[in-house]
Amino acid sequence: MAHITTSVEYAIHCLLWLAGSDGRALSSRDLADLQGISSSFLAKILPKLEKAGIVVANEGVRGGYRLSRPPEQISFLQIVDAIEGEKPLFDCQEIRDRCAVFDDEAPQWAVSGVCAIHAVMLKAEQAMRAELAANTLADVATSFERKAPAEFIVKVHDWVSDRIESRKPGRPPKASKPPS
Repeated sequence: MAHITTSVEYAIHCLLWLAGSDGRALSSRDLADLQGISSSFLAKILPKLEKAGIVVANEGVRGGYRLSRPPEQISFLQIVDAIEGEKPLFDCQEIRDRCAVFDDEAPQWAVSGVCAIHAVMLKAEQAMRAELAANTLADVATSFERKAPAEFIVKVHDWVSDRIESRKPGRPPKASKPPS
């Protein structure tokens, strides 16, 4: 978790849209178009969420992604770890034993125990991981639903329905712009 990247942000936004999709599968292209982001970039993110068991993929013309479990059971930590891996926030290089005045052999007092800098970084990482674990997709979805006007939610629902409907066999694709 050295740096939380744009991939995590995109993943969380996609998961929020899936949380509000009433269990309907959304394609990676639909999710990308809805948010105005690169579909090829998103196509690299969603399989990581699937591998972590956060989403399930349905193949076929009407396929796409759905949440694998209720949003109350998906923490931000699970999402971050799925995208970034469980990398430490800080990688201590133990430079405390390389001081020039130690003549190639650091005394025991200088290297015993956990490095004080590393200890601070571990504590910070534990606090961040605890906060990410304490917040779920449902928490943020609820906050978003309170903030967004009802007509926006309806527009998104209609836009998604139109996109899903246009994937039915024999139906020409309907040109539709994402809701604003």
